[in-house]
Amino acid sequence: MFIVSFRELGMVYYIQCKIMYACKLEYTMINGKTYKRGKPLMELNYKLTEEDYLDFNLFHAKNSPAVQKQVTMQRIFVPLLYIGIAILASMFLDMPFLVLFIPFLIMGTLWAIFYPAYFYRLIKRNATKMMREGKNEGVLGAHTMIFTEDGLREISPKGEMSISWSGIENFGESPSGFYLYNSGMSALIIPKKELGDSGEVSAFLNGKIKNRL
Repeated sequence: MFIVSFRELGMVYYIQCKIMYACKLEYTMINGKTYKRGKPLMELNYKLTEEDYLDFNLFHAKNSPAVQKQVTMQRIFVPLLYIGIAILASMFLDMPFLVLFIPFLIMGTLWAIFYPAYFYRLIKRNATKMMREGKNEGVLGAHTMIFTEDGLREISPKGEMSISWSGIENFGESPSGFYLYNSGMSALIIPKKELGDSGEVSAFLNGKIKNRL
């Protein structure tokens, strides 16, 4: 007769639980899909151009609260300065206030309207100058981005860099690209035009990053 003791049954149950726990650790689910841990979940190959780099700089400027605060202050401060100059000039030059106020008011209004466009052109020009002076050497060219359960690995002309998902501080998306911020002012750039299905990449990154932030 074959007799199994309670101790043996307990050991079998313990082994089954360990196997189930190991399987749980080995696999993960993202957006309803099951992936094996430690294995590449997605690999992207693309080429970064100067245009992609400029697009990121403009995206950052338009979406950064600190930069937008600076733009707003400039739009308000300069017109007020013009009005103040008109008041002081009318007092010290003994000229009619309206004669000075109207031209300065027009200049202040034009400044408030067109300053943002001027500011973004200035950012684009400075970024282009930096690229052509070689201050961002290694940023452009062929890149490979490998996503795993634990993080990502970027291979570029500059070398290889690995970042855990917790090291991604912010995530941005524009019509032209994805931006994985690894600091307050720098990001890994993934241009959409180089991707076959940007919707799939967007869903994946939102599942891994945006839902965590």
